[in-house]
Amino acid sequence: MRKFAIWPIAASVLVILPFVFDSGTSLTKMSLMCIMAVFALSYNMLLGQTGMLSFGHAVYYGLAGFLAIHAMQVFGGSASSIPLVMIPLFGALTGLTFALIFGWVSTKRAGTAFAMISLGLGELVAASSLIMRSFFGGEEGVSSDRSKLYMWLGLDFGAQIQVYYLIAAWTFIAVAAMFAITHTPFGRMANAVRENPERAEFVGYSTQMIRFISFCLAGAFAGIAGALAAINFEIMNALSVSGAQSGAVLLMTYIGGVGHFLGPILGAILITALQISLSDYTGAWMLYFGLMFILVVMYVPGGLAGLIMVHEPVWRTGLLHRLVPSYLLLAVPALICLSGAVGVIELAHHALVKAASEGPQMLLFGLGFSSRAWLPWLCAIALFALGAALCRVVWPKVKEAWSEVHKQMKQALV
Repeated sequence: MRKFAIWPIAASVLVILPFVFDSGTSLTKMSLMCIMAVFALSYNMLLGQTGMLSFGHAVYYGLAGFLAIHAMQVFGGSASSIPLVMIPLFGALTGLTFALIFGWVSTKRAGTAFAMISLGLGELVAASSLIMRSFFGGEEGVSSDRSKLYMWLGLDFGAQIQVYYLIAAWTFIAVAAMFAITHTPFGRMANAVRENPERAEFVGYSTQMIRFISFCLAGAFAGIAGALAAINFEIMNALSVSGAQSGAVLLMTYIGGVGHFLGPILGAILITALQISLSDYTGAWMLYFGLMFILVVMYVPGGLAGLIMVHEPVWRTGLLHRLVPSYLLLAVPALICLSGAVGVIELAHHALVKAASEGPQMLLFGLGFSSRAWLPWLCAIALFALGAALCRVVWPKVKEAWSEVHKQMKQALV
């Protein structure tokens, strides 16, 4: 019962959020988070559920978004118009159609071969977006007006609050559907193909067909996300089908945690929030995401969700407070190391990118200095090295705290 109790809570949160964050900017951010959550979960059906690493998942997101924009243009203001709430269905059908076409080819191979095929298909579509200007609109993209479509229940979706609730409703439907699929016998077969494809083949399952069906389902849900993006922004451009978009969804999914259903949602919320906030302060924000991805791969392979799940049994046994002192002790050198890393990145970005147009003077942490002077570089590198060294000194304390907690948990079980 507890498994299903989360859904009314999730629906209530989606309904209440606009009353807490009621500005237009906040509504746009929350809409984008919902869209990216659906997109990341669709990617997790490939990577997390079936073990297929794709470098071209933005193809289905972007193509569905473009077709949704064209559908909005065709039906906008016409006598045979359809309501805007039905546009995500066009996205799902578009994503499914192209997944059927590309998936039939790419899922015949697994592992590295599949990843390379997906990369090739992604680059093919990305290149086509700049060539087929009549459909993709070139670098400018294609735009439409969502308010021209047939009004539904008296709503024209001109106000952002109406758009948010439309996106939230489709997000809830898509997330619930993907959750249901993962708990079907097919979802278990997909997990079996991920863990041991040879054994799955031996007991009679067609691993290629399971990969193909998972691929098609992932494409359909990515199409829903693309259509929702078209509704939200009323424009789609070549970036929507680019390798950068495919890389972004991989980043969200892995940082959130591919081994858990909640992981991609957490990753989408975190990365979207950081992307919007960091881009206001630094032009090197993409570099921070890359470094975050590397750190997660190296030190937290389970992602945010995995980190939470590791602490769940500790919290249930009431021993979480015993880990807090060691974590606080580790936080100090970690912040020192982070400050040094930020200093090095911002100094390099200003010296290599901004200095030619804005001059060498820069402002960081409330301090003004020249990016070409040696002292700021020395201080930043020293902070980074000091923080990293202190982390290595403090880390055994964290391991010792965990060892003690594990002992007490075993004693509690006995």
